[in-house]
Amino acid sequence: RVFLVGVKLTSGSLSRSKVTELVLDNCRSSNGEIEGLNDSFKELEFLSMANVELTSLAKLPTLSKLRKLELSDNIISGGLEVLAERCPNLTYLNLSGNKIKDLGTVEALQNLKNLKSLDLFNCEITNLEDYRDSIFELLQQITYLDGFDQEDNEAPDSEDDDDEEGDEDDDDEDEDEAGPPGEYEEEDDEDDGGSDLGEGEEEEEVGLSYLMKEEIQ
Repeated sequence: RVFLVGVKLTSGSLSRSKVTELVLDNCRSSNGEIEGLNDSFKELEFLSMANVELTSLAKLPTLSKLRKLELSDNIISGGLEVLAERCPNLTYLNLSGNKIKDLGTVEALQNLKNLKSLDLFNCEITNLEDYRDSIFELLQQITYLDGFDQEDNEAPDSEDDDDEEGDEDDDDEDEDEAGPPGEYEEEDDEDDGGSDLGEGEEEEEVGLSYLMKEEIQ
C-alpha cells in the first residue's frame, strides 16, 4: 500500500502500473481532481481519497480493477453514475460525510452490480424515514449498509480480503503439515524464546523499506 498523505501526486512519484493500493487522504483536489491520478493506475484495487474536498466525481479516471473506494468527508452531492462507468467492479464504497440527501442520488449505484457494502454515515439521507429499508430495496445487490446487513448483523472488517486470506491460510497450513514435524519447535528451544520475534520484526521492516523503494521512486 502506498500512502501519500497531504501531498501532490506527481508523474514521477510512483511506478503506477504496479500500484494496487493508494491512499491520498487529506490531499487537496483542484477543480474536482487530484493532479496525477489518472487511468495509468491500471492495477489499482483500493483507492482512498478521504477529506480531499472533492465536489464531483466527473474527473475520476477509469479504474477497471478498483474494488474498494473511500470517499468519506468530501462535498459530493450527486453524479454517482460515473462510478458504474469507470469503476464497474466496485464491491465497497464509502460516501460517509458527504452531501448525499435523497434516494434519487443513490439510485445511480444500481448499475454497480458487484457492490456489496455501502457506507453513508453522516449524510443527510440517513435522516429519511425508513432510510435503511429504502436503500436495501433500491440497491438489492448490496449486503451491508453502514456496516450492517438487513438483519442488523455487523459486517466483517474486510469481507473479500478475509475470504482470500482464509484460502491462503489453508494453503499455508497444508504446507506446514507437509513439512518435517518438530523442526520449528527445535529452533525455538535453541533460541530460548523471544529472539525469533525480534528477528522477524527486523525482517519485516527491511521488507517494507524495500517495497517502498520499489514503488516510490
